[in-house]
Amino acid sequence: MPSSTSEAVRVAVLADSDTRWKWGALTARRIAPEDATNSVELSGFLLRGRATPTARQLAEVKVSADELREVTGNEFLQAIRDGQYDVVVLALVGGAVQAMLHGLAALDLTERPVVVTGYVGVVYEKLADGLLLRHGADVVLANSRHDADRFRAVYEGVGADASSVTEAALPFLGGAPYEAQDGRDTVVFAAQPSVPESRADRTYLLRRLVEHARLHPHREVLLKLRSRPGEHTTHLEELPYQKLADRLPGGLPPNFRLVYGHMGEVLDRTDLLVTVSSTAALESLHRSVPTAVLSDLGVREALGNHHFLGSGLLTSWDQLDGGHRPAPDQDWLARQGVAADGAYDTAFDAARKRVAELLEQPELPPIAPYYTPATAPGYLPGILARHHLAPDGTPLPGAAPRAEISGVRRVVRDAVRNAARGAYRHGVQRVAPVIRRMGEL
Repeated sequence: MPSSTSEAVRVAVLADSDTRWKWGALTARRIAPEDATNSVELSGFLLRGRATPTARQLAEVKVSADELREVTGNEFLQAIRDGQYDVVVLALVGGAVQAMLHGLAALDLTERPVVVTGYVGVVYEKLADGLLLRHGADVVLANSRHDADRFRAVYEGVGADASSVTEAALPFLGGAPYEAQDGRDTVVFAAQPSVPESRADRTYLLRRLVEHARLHPHREVLLKLRSRPGEHTTHLEELPYQKLADRLPGGLPPNFRLVYGHMGEVLDRTDLLVTVSSTAALESLHRSVPTAVLSDLGVREALGNHHFLGSGLLTSWDQLDGGHRPAPDQDWLARQGVAADGAYDTAFDAARKRVAELLEQPELPPIAPYYTPATAPGYLPGILARHHLAPDGTPLPGAAPRAEISGVRRVVRDAVRNAARGAYRHGVQRVAPVIRRMGEL
C-alpha cells in the first residue's frame, strides 16, 4: 500500500452510466489520502449494459482518467485480481454493487483493495433495498448528515455493521456563487429521464415551461436535457422531451431552447432553476442560485420531491409565472450538505481519513456483505446470476474473460452486443410504449 508521496494511489472506478462515472471518478480523487492527492492513478471501467455511456456523454461530463475501457463484470474482477489496486470505487446500481462485492470476496486476494461505494444524488426511493445491496463495502458514502443518519438506522435496524457509513457530500458541487447580471434573465428546467414517467405528466411540464416562455418573451427559457434520443443515463427515458417538443401544438417560442452540456456551465448563466426532484437542485442551491421544486403533480414519493419537504422550495408553475422566487430554509440546506457556508471545503475529510486508515492496515478483513446464500437464499443468487456469478461469487461456467476469447470471436461477439444494445434501446423507447398503450385500450 502507498506510504509516501512518491507512491501513487492506484484507484479503479467501475461505473454503469455517465452520471455514475462522473460521481465515481470525482469521488476517487476527493477521498485519496491527502499526501497523494496529486499522485492518483485512476483507471476507469465502464460496465457493459443498457446505460453504458457514449463517447459524447463521456465528453460532456468532463472527467478524465489515466485509462478508460468497457468491461463485463467478470472482466473487471479479473482486472482487479491482476492489477494490484489500492482502492476500488463501485459507482453502480445496488444489485451490481452487491454482485461485485461477492465477486471481489471470491477472489480471496492476499492484499485486497479498499472498497468504496455510495449514491450519485438524492436518495428518495428503495432506501433499505439499495443500502443493504451496498453493505459489505469498507466505506459507504453518505452525501449529507441527513443521509448518514438514515443509512446507519437501516443497517442497525437489521443488525448489520454500520461502521462503514461515512458522511461526505456530492463530489461535483462547486462553481462560482450566483450573481444577478443586468440584462440577463434565464430560467432553466432541469429534466429527469424517468421523473415523471407518464406521457401526460411530461407533456404537462413541457407545456407549462413553453407557456412560461410565452408569458415572459424577454426571458430566456431553457430545457436542460440529460441525453439525446437513443442514449441512456442512470435511468431509462422512454419519452424524451425532444420528441414531445416536436409534437407540441403551436410550436416553440423564439426565447425557448433545448440545451445539453455540463450542468455547471448551464448554472453559470441561470437565474432560476426549476425541477421536479433533480440532483441539479442541490448543485444550484450550493451556488445560491434561486431554485424551485415543482408541486404541480403533487408532492409524492414516486416523484422524489418529498425529499424537499422543509426546504422552502416547493412551489407551482402558477406561482412562478406570477414572479414568486422560493427562499431556501438554511437549516435544511445545512442538513443536506449543500449550504454555501464554506463547510463543503472539509466535507470529504472524514472519508479521506477513513480510507487512509484502511490503507495503512497490514491486512483488511474479508468482505462480508449482509446478504449471503444463508441470509437471502431467495434473493441473492438471482442478483449474482444477472452478472454471471455463482452463489459463491465465482464466475458461472461460460463467463469467459476477454483474454480467453480469440480475436475473431471477440470481434463477432462485440458486434452482436452492440447491435443488441441498439435493439434494446429501440425497444425501450419505441416498442414498449406502444405495447403499453395497446394494453390500455
